[in-house]
Amino acid sequence: MTATRNAVLFGTGGNSARAGKLAALGLGIALFASACGGGSSTPSEPGGGASSAPAGASGLTCPGPGEDGGPTGGAAGNPADVPESKGSTEQPLKIGTLLPTTGTLAFLGPPEIAGVELAVDKINEAGGVLGKDVETVQRDSGDTTTDIATQSVTDLLSEKVSAIVGAASSGVSFTVINQITGAGVLQISPANTSPDFTTWDDKGLYWRTAPSDVLQGRTLGSYMVTCGAQTLGMIVLNDAYGTGLADNVKQAFEGAGGQIVATEMFNEGDSQFSSQVDAVVNAKPDAYALITFDQIKSIAPLLLSKGVKADQIFLVDGNTSDLSKELDPGAMAGAQGTIPGTFAKDEFQAELAKVDDKLNSYSYAGESYDAVNLVALASEAAGSTKGEDIAKEMQAVSMDGEKCYDFAGCVTLLRNGEDIDYDGISGPISFDENGDPTEAYIGIYQYDETNVPQPKLEEFGQL
Repeated sequence: MTATRNAVLFGTGGNSARAGKLAALGLGIALFASACGGGSSTPSEPGGGASSAPAGASGLTCPGPGEDGGPTGGAAGNPADVPESKGSTEQPLKIGTLLPTTGTLAFLGPPEIAGVELAVDKINEAGGVLGKDVETVQRDSGDTTTDIATQSVTDLLSEKVSAIVGAASSGVSFTVINQITGAGVLQISPANTSPDFTTWDDKGLYWRTAPSDVLQGRTLGSYMVTCGAQTLGMIVLNDAYGTGLADNVKQAFEGAGGQIVATEMFNEGDSQFSSQVDAVVNAKPDAYALITFDQIKSIAPLLLSKGVKADQIFLVDGNTSDLSKELDPGAMAGAQGTIPGTFAKDEFQAELAKVDDKLNSYSYAGESYDAVNLVALASEAAGSTKGEDIAKEMQAVSMDGEKCYDFAGCVTLLRNGEDIDYDGISGPISFDENGDPTEAYIGIYQYDETNVPQPKLEEFGQL
């Protein structure tokens, strides 16, 4: 992608405070040095059962809950103190959303949409971009079993949007990225994690506020070893998201001395998973990594019925969701999953509730909020609402300047002639020349007795 500057830290909180938090958490800095650098050092001495143990014998002991290691943010700007823009535009900044309200990732839609709308509300409260309020056009992304995304993008382009926030699914984004960037429109996803986007020929127009699954996959793989797992079985969605994530889980798990004893694939649209479950259970692994979307609602009950214990099950961002309505109380208690980004703080949750008071999940809400703020600030810096002009300023507004933590504070600095470094709610996002964040938090969640994932640990890593 076209880059204007070299990437540096993009996140809230200082480096020294961050390092102190890391030392206090269960994985520790050494784990991330191994996970993110591809090393072969073992984070801890394995203590799990051998592969000959019965499927229901867990023997895993994971690190306990740690201190909140995520960013705490800084002083917010005052919308009343924002000076008038020195620029102007005939066309207001119009942002389209391509986020799931149907399909296998529909549970991610509400928090992502709320994050977008909250950001736009606050931007407009501070006077908008280049003297005009920001406008939004919302459309559904569906999933890869439908052509909804292509139709939605066609509609959004006809609405003359400058940027599109989405899609959530990497697989969906692959179907529309050329359509979007080929039209000169900036695309920024809050949740795409496939490593394949890093080298995509996107004309400098594709960006994302979620880290590549190189980080999530290696974090999860290393974390399972710290729990004592020596052998691992995986059930994996056969698409770019699933295979990319699985490859990085495998690299970290094996690099830390573990062994993959079974990997079973399935395709989007499949509804029967008995053969995959049987094959993995028969391999008698210590731990099970399920890299799926909402197929988890069928796969988890099958595993549990075979005697697999919930605390042997490890999930990912595509399926770490509320399962309270699908399973008996306590069925998933002890299962864990990873979601990129820091935990949503109470204040942010309260702000999101003003937009959507029915939210019960906050996955990628922060990344969506940050995506909109970055686009708005880049538009202000460019003095333009054209997607290609905005893209040229995306790195510049995220680094090398004075730190600021919301649109009002950042745009005040910009309009006073200052260079800015926007630090986001979702955690550090250092844009590199490919539009990827190079460092991020990965949240580790654990299911409670109601089958709802609760925040457990936040870990910071670099790519």
